[in-house]
Amino acid sequence: MSRRGKIFLVILAVLTCLCTACTTKTNPPSAAPITPAASSQQDASSAAPSDDEPLPQPALDPQALASSWAEETAKAMSLEALVGQLFFVRHPDQNALEDLAEYQFGGYLFFARDFENQTPDSFRALVHEYQQKSSLPLLLGVDEEGGNVVRVSKFSAFRSEPFPSAQTLFASGGYDAISDDAAEKSQFLKALGLNVNFAPVCDISTDPADYIYSRAFGQDAEGTSQYVFCVVSAMKEAQIGDVLKHFPGYGQNTDTHTNVAYDHRSLDELRQNDLRPFAAGIAAGADSVLVSHNVICAVDETMPGSLSAPVHDLLRQELGFEGVILTDDLAMAGSSGFSEENAAVLAFQAGNDMVVTTDYKTDIPAVVQAVQDGRLSRSTLEQHAQRVLIWKIHLGLIDPDTFES
Repeated sequence: MSRRGKIFLVILAVLTCLCTACTTKTNPPSAAPITPAASSQQDASSAAPSDDEPLPQPALDPQALASSWAEETAKAMSLEALVGQLFFVRHPDQNALEDLAEYQFGGYLFFARDFENQTPDSFRALVHEYQQKSSLPLLLGVDEEGGNVVRVSKFSAFRSEPFPSAQTLFASGGYDAISDDAAEKSQFLKALGLNVNFAPVCDISTDPADYIYSRAFGQDAEGTSQYVFCVVSAMKEAQIGDVLKHFPGYGQNTDTHTNVAYDHRSLDELRQNDLRPFAAGIAAGADSVLVSHNVICAVDETMPGSLSAPVHDLLRQELGFEGVILTDDLAMAGSSGFSEENAAVLAFQAGNDMVVTTDYKTDIPAVVQAVQDGRLSRSTLEQHAQRVLIWKIHLGLIDPDTFES
C-alpha cells in the first residue's frame, strides 16, 4: 500500500473513533425540511419573469470571492509589505508601534511579560491601538494552553485562577470539561482583543519523564486525537484561531528551546501514533499547524522539521492540510547551526507560510534580500500571504464588504 493510502486509513480510523466524542459540539445541523412542490401551473406563472423584470443573477461564492481578493491583495503589495505579512513576531518590550509601522507584521505574539503590568482594560486599549495603526488587521496571539503554560491567566488581574491543564480537566470532567474549558478560554482571550491561541498541544506523551508530558493530554493516540478534535471544534465555534502543535509530534525528545533534538523513530511509528492527533485536528477544521524544530530522521536527517521541505510535504500531501503552516520560534536553539543561510529564508524555502521569530529585525531584511537576488521567488511568498489573508478573513478580522463589493 502507498504512503498516501496508509495515511488515508489512519485518518479514516481517527474519524471513526471521534464520532462518539464531543457530539453536542460537532453534530451537523439538521437538514431543512423539504417543502411540497406547488402545482406546475403555479410554478410556471411565478417563475417566469416579466419583460420589465431583470434576470436573476447567479449567487457569488463567498469563498471564491475571498480567495480572489487575497490573491489580488498579495500581488498588489510592495515586497516589504508582502514579507512583513508572513511574520508572526514576538511582541517587543519597546517601540512596538514604530516597528509595526516599519515592518508591517502579519501578527504579534504575546508572552507573560506583556501582561504582567497590565489590566484587562489597558491591554485591550493597547491591542486596539495596534489594530488601528496596522495597514491590515493583525493576528494577535498567545500561548494559553492551560497548566504550565498560561501567559495571561497566571495574573490575578486577568483571572482569579489560571486555566487548568488538559490532564486535570479530563480527570475532573472528561471530554465535556475539555470542550467547556476551550470555549471559556476562547471567549476570555477574545474579550481582551486576542484572536489566536497557540493551542492545542497535539503531542502524545504518557511518560511523566518526557519534556512535553506536563503540556500534553497524557494519553495514547486515540485519546489525544479525541482531545484535539474537541478543542479545535470548540475554538472554531468561538471563531478564534487555533494552532496545532508541535508537528509531527514531540515524542520523548529534549527541549528544543535549549537543545538540538533528533527523533529516531520510524515513519511507520509516527503514522500509527503521532500523526493521528494532527489528522483529527485537521478533520475538525484547524486553521494552522506549527512545525517543531525536532530533526525527524526518518523523513529528513539533515534539517530540523521547521526548516525541512520533506516534513512539510508530509503535512501537505499525506495529511492534506491546506491552512497556514508556521515555524516554532526561530530564536530557539533547536533551529540553529544547520546552515549559513538565514533561518527565515530556509523556513520559506521549506514551505512555511509564516515565521514565528524574535529576531525580526534581522530576519525580515534577509528575506527581502533573498527575493531580490533570486533565492526566494515573490510568487511563492504571494501564495503564503494568500493563506494568511484567508485566515484573517475566516477569523472575521477583514470585513466581507472589503472583497464582496
